[in-house]
Amino acid sequence: MSLPSFRDRLTTRIVTLSMVSLVLVLAMIGGTLWLSWQLQGAGAAINDAGSLRMRANAVAIALLRNGGDASPALQLHIEQMNATLDRLCHGDPARPLFLPDDEDVHRQFEHVANAWHTRLEPDVRKGMAADPDAISRYLLELRAFVTGADELVGLIERENARKTAWLRTSQMALAAMACIGTLAIVYLLYLWIVVPVQRLQEGLARIEGREFETRLPVETQDEFGHLAAGFNRMAAELQTLYRDLAGRVEEKTSELAAQNRELTALYEMAAFVNQPNDVDVLCRGFLARLTRQVDADGAAVRLITEDGKVRLIGSEGLPASLLQDERCLAADGCVCDAQRCRSLGFATVAAFDIVSQGEKLGAFSLHFRGERVLPASESHLLDTLGAHFGTALKNRRLAALARQLAVSEERNLVAQGLHDSIAQSLNFLKMQVHLLDVATREARIDEIREIVPLLAGGVADSYDDVRELLMNFRTKIGSGELRRAVDEAVERFGLQTGIAPRLDYRDEGGLPLPPDQQLQVLFILQEALSNIRKHAEAQRITVTIVNDRDFSLLVEDDGQGYDPEEMAALGETHVGFHIMRERAHRLGAMLRLSGAPGRGARVELVLAAPARQAA
Repeated sequence: MSLPSFRDRLTTRIVTLSMVSLVLVLAMIGGTLWLSWQLQGAGAAINDAGSLRMRANAVAIALLRNGGDASPALQLHIEQMNATLDRLCHGDPARPLFLPDDEDVHRQFEHVANAWHTRLEPDVRKGMAADPDAISRYLLELRAFVTGADELVGLIERENARKTAWLRTSQMALAAMACIGTLAIVYLLYLWIVVPVQRLQEGLARIEGREFETRLPVETQDEFGHLAAGFNRMAAELQTLYRDLAGRVEEKTSELAAQNRELTALYEMAAFVNQPNDVDVLCRGFLARLTRQVDADGAAVRLITEDGKVRLIGSEGLPASLLQDERCLAADGCVCDAQRCRSLGFATVAAFDIVSQGEKLGAFSLHFRGERVLPASESHLLDTLGAHFGTALKNRRLAALARQLAVSEERNLVAQGLHDSIAQSLNFLKMQVHLLDVATREARIDEIREIVPLLAGGVADSYDDVRELLMNFRTKIGSGELRRAVDEAVERFGLQTGIAPRLDYRDEGGLPLPPDQQLQVLFILQEALSNIRKHAEAQRITVTIVNDRDFSLLVEDDGQGYDPEEMAALGETHVGFHIMRERAHRLGAMLRLSGAPGRGARVELVLAAPARQAA
């Protein structure tokens, strides 16, 4: 939008009006000041003109008093008279003093001045020279001089009265002009500013009342004219926008409703797939929610199995004949025979992948009996639902693998425990039974009597090992119960060996370990005590547990000890050490095994703060 020209601008008119008003006011004030100055100068002239009579009489008195002799007072009066006439003639702007600019006044002044200079002053000077006739003439002419001075004063006063009237008239005119000018300025400003602003306010009020057909008259080319034109353009645009607003609101409302439905579907699906259901229930619930969400007439879920086939896992609303034909398909084949689907009354089939972290797990298909085109938003929603479903399937597979791995690890630990204890005992019993059989056949009674106690001791040891293994693998522990379990393990060791270990359990403010970590710590303690019972022949055992920022377990004995190089050479064949290392690795802890022949052994476990978990 272009700006108004300089001539049409409102500021130009306001400045012009202000300047004209200022010039008129200054002119009127200047005129009144000039009249006041003229009146002041005329007033001073009246005083001096009036003093001419006094000074002329003073000269006459001085002449009569001195008898015509010259005196300083007479000379002073003469000089004062001449000075007064000179001031009246030439004026004195400093006082100010000047005669009015009037011909009658100047003519009368010239008459008075001429009478003094040509007749009275010469007679005075002759009288000062002792001329009695000059004194007589001065006295005779004095009356005429005074009368002339009176006429001069009267003329000046008359002119002063006329200028006083002019001054009053000018002041009244100035007051009238001020009132009229103020009214004119107020009226013009009302027309130029107030009226356009009121129109604009009324227009805005009508726009707020949704009267978008409102238009303002454009009567000028100034700023308000351009503002009114801009208001009209705005009103026209608002009218156009509001005309389409209802449709847009309805469109946005439908979009929001669709988004809300999508969010609700995502929420319901996420809540459902996170429930602990098996795969069959998961598939049925997934298909039921899919068909309800998109109003499908049927749906099916197919997953890729380990043999590379796509197998039908679940369906909803599909005929048995279609399901029988597509029970198993190739992994790279189509999830549905389109021709077959059309023959069964399904006009539209849409298929979507089931993925989890980029891995394709299968696909699900939606069947519609009528023609159906899925919009992009709905297709994106179905892809997202497929991803949720794939994540749930993946989690269940991982959970199953985790359970299998846990079972496998526990079986491995059971096998290692059996190998380290019962298997060795049974091997010893087998050898003793063989020797007993040979001794029996040869009737070596003394040898038989030696073997039978060995067999009884081996059976007792095997029985104790079995009981210990059963006790260890049946151990269950809850949050915060590690101290109780440690006390039981130490007490059980004392009952088995007759040696009570010294227990130093210090809780330094660390948080309790979770049950799974507590159980691993307890297993390591049990394994360490079992090794001491079987091999160490120790007399003093110390168990130290410190639960601080780091968690530590230390088991020390004064038994036979072992050679570290020999144990390193044995490697995994020493099942007890291997079991403890595996459990420490599962914890994420550091395990240090140290010993020396005849100097006992140490088992130290340190679970650092970053690796430990809060209960």
